[in-house]
Amino acid sequence: MPTRQDYDAQSSKHSEQSFFRFNRVAKVPLGIDDDDSYLDISDEAAQLKPRQQHWANKMQFVLACIGYSVGLGNVWRFPYMCYKSGGGVFLVPYCIILFICSIPLLFMELSVGQYTGRGPIGALGQLCPLFKGAGLASVVVSFLMSTYYSVIIGYSIYYFFTSFKTEMPWVDCSNRWNTPDCWVPQPKGSNITAPDTSRTPSEEFFENKVLQISGGLEYPGMMRWELFACLICAWLMVYFATWKSIKSSAKVRYFTATFPFVLIIILMGRAVTLDGAAEGLRFFFRPKWSELKNANVWINAASQNFNSLGITFGSMISFASYNKYNNNILRDTVAVSAVNMITSLLVGIFAFSTLGNLALEQNTNVRDVIGDGPGMIFVVYPQAMAKMPYAQLWAVMFFFMLLCLGLNSQFAIVEVVVTSIQDGFPRWIKRHLGYHEIVVLFVCVISCLFGMPNIIQGGIYYFQLMDHYAASVTIMFLAFCQMIAIAWFYGTGRLSKNVKQMTGKAPSLYLKSCWLVLGPCLLFAIWVLSLINYHEPTYHNGRYTYPDWAYGIGWMFASFSLICIPGYALINFLRSSGDTFWERIRNTLRPNIYECKICGEHHCEHDFPEQEQFMLAQELATVYKPTTSHLLHLGQKGGYNPMQASSAEHPYHTQYKPHPETDEMSGK
Repeated sequence: MPTRQDYDAQSSKHSEQSFFRFNRVAKVPLGIDDDDSYLDISDEAAQLKPRQQHWANKMQFVLACIGYSVGLGNVWRFPYMCYKSGGGVFLVPYCIILFICSIPLLFMELSVGQYTGRGPIGALGQLCPLFKGAGLASVVVSFLMSTYYSVIIGYSIYYFFTSFKTEMPWVDCSNRWNTPDCWVPQPKGSNITAPDTSRTPSEEFFENKVLQISGGLEYPGMMRWELFACLICAWLMVYFATWKSIKSSAKVRYFTATFPFVLIIILMGRAVTLDGAAEGLRFFFRPKWSELKNANVWINAASQNFNSLGITFGSMISFASYNKYNNNILRDTVAVSAVNMITSLLVGIFAFSTLGNLALEQNTNVRDVIGDGPGMIFVVYPQAMAKMPYAQLWAVMFFFMLLCLGLNSQFAIVEVVVTSIQDGFPRWIKRHLGYHEIVVLFVCVISCLFGMPNIIQGGIYYFQLMDHYAASVTIMFLAFCQMIAIAWFYGTGRLSKNVKQMTGKAPSLYLKSCWLVLGPCLLFAIWVLSLINYHEPTYHNGRYTYPDWAYGIGWMFASFSLICIPGYALINFLRSSGDTFWERIRNTLRPNIYECKICGEHHCEHDFPEQEQFMLAQELATVYKPTTSHLLHLGQKGGYNPMQASSAEHPYHTQYKPHPETDEMSGK
C-alpha cells in the first residue's frame, strides 16, 4: 500500500491540472486575474510578479505598436509640429533625435516591459526604486494626453457625419458663418486674385462653425454642445474597445491599424499632382538653417519623436509587458521604427503638397497660408478632399480613417493608465472595484470630465496650451531620467544580460553607447538650450499671445508630472532602511526584481504564488483522504482527479471523505 507521502507527491504533481478546483475551494472572487496573488499578505509580491496575460499572437503586439505610431502622433501631430517649427528645419533635429535617442530608448522600453512583465510604474520601481516616480510621471502625462486626444476623435466624428451632407460645407463661401475674407479659388485664366487677408472655406468652417472660436483664452464662451455629444460618443467607443484589456482592443486593431495605410498612400498620390505642390514640398524638405538655434524647434522635434513612437509615455512598456518572455525585441524595434519613419514622410508629403496648393490659390506663401494651431489637419485635409474626384466619398473615408487613428492612440493611452493603476494598487483595486471593466470605466469618466474645457468656444487655446506644456516641455526631462535610471543606476550590463536571457543575443555597441553617453548628453543639451532660448507659445502664427496667467496654468500642467520624480524619490528614501544617508541612497538604488522562491528565476513555469501552491497542496493532500484503494488494483496512479470525485457511486472509483480538522480551519 502506498504511504501518505506518496499521495502528497502525486497531489503536488497534479496541482496545476486541478487549479480550477482550488479557485472554488479558496473562494477567489470571479474576474480576478491569475497573475496576481489575491491571497498574498503583502502587495509587494503582486507588484513584482510578472503578469501571465499575454497577446494571443505576435501580430497583435506588432499592430498595437504600429497602430499607436501611425495614429494621431503622425497623421495629426507630425504635420502640425513640422509646420509650427518652420518646415524643413524640423526634419534635422527630428532625425538626429530619432537615431540617437528614440530608437535606443524604444528598444530599452520594450526590453524592460517584457522582462519585468509590469507597466511603467512597476517596471521602473523594480529596476531602480529611487526613480519609480519617472514611471508615475509618464502615466500622468498619458492621462493628461487622454483628456485632449479624445477631443481630436470628437472632431473626427463631427466631420465624419458632416461629410454625408449633399453639399460639403467647407467647399464654398455661401454659408452663414463665412466672412468677407473667405476666398474660393478661381478657375485658371481669370484675372481675379485673392486678397492679402483671404482665408479658405475649410479654415472658416473649422473656426467659425465647428469651434465658434472666441477672441482668446480669457473669453471662454459657451459649451459647444454638438462637440460635447461627439466627445461622449468618442469615450463610449474607447471604453467598449478597452474594457476587456488587450483581449478586446487587440481585435479592433486588426482593422484600425491597417486600413489607414492604404488611404494615406492614395491621398498622397493625389496631393503631389496638385498645382503648387512643388512649393509645399520645397518648404517641407528644404531647411532654413538659421532656425536651428531656436530651442522650440528642438523641443518640438523631441516631443514628436516620443509621441509618435509612444516612448516615455509608458505605452511601449505596457504593450511589451504582455509579450512572451522570449519575444524578439530587436525585430519589433526595427519594424516599429521603420513604419513610423515611412508614415511620417508620407503624411508630410501629403500635407505639405496640399499646403503648397492652398498657398498658390490664396496668393500667399506656404508659411502664412493657415494658422499653426492644432486644428491644422481639419483645415488642410478637407481642402484636399474637395479636389478629389467623388469628393464626398473620399471625405467620408478620410474622416473614418482619422477616427480609427484616434482610437488607436487613445487605446494605448488608456491602457497605460489602467495597467499602471492595477500594477500600483492591486489589492485596493480587487477589494473596492473588483473588475477590470470598472477600472476602465473610472479612468474614462475622469478623463472625459477633464477634457470638457477643450470643447468650449475658447477651448482651442486651452488645447494648445496643454499640448505644449504637458506633452512637449516635460517629455525630454522624463526621457533623460528614464535613461539615467536604467542605463546608469540599473546598469547596461544587467540590462544586456536580461536581454540575452530573453532573446539569446545581447544588445549591440550602438545601443549601449546611446544609452550610456549619446542619448543622455543630447537630451541634457536640448533641455539646457530650451532654458536659455525659450519662447512662450502663441496661436495662429503669433497673432494671439496668451496672457501671463495662462502660462502659469501651462507650467502647472508641466509640474503635475515633473513633481512625481523628486516626490516619489523622497518617499522611497524615507521608507528605505539604513542608518546613514548613503546607506538609504544605496538601498533605494538597489534593484527589486521579482525572483521565484522555488527556482530563483524571474520568469518560470511556477505560475502561482507560493502561498497559493502551499494551500493547494494542503487542500489536495490533506482534505481528501482515500478510504479505498481500488485504483491501485487497476494500476492507476494516485492523486486527486475531479472526475473520480464526482462519481462516488461507481464501484471502481475512490471514495473520499472530508478531514474534520481542515474543514474546521477552512470554515474559520
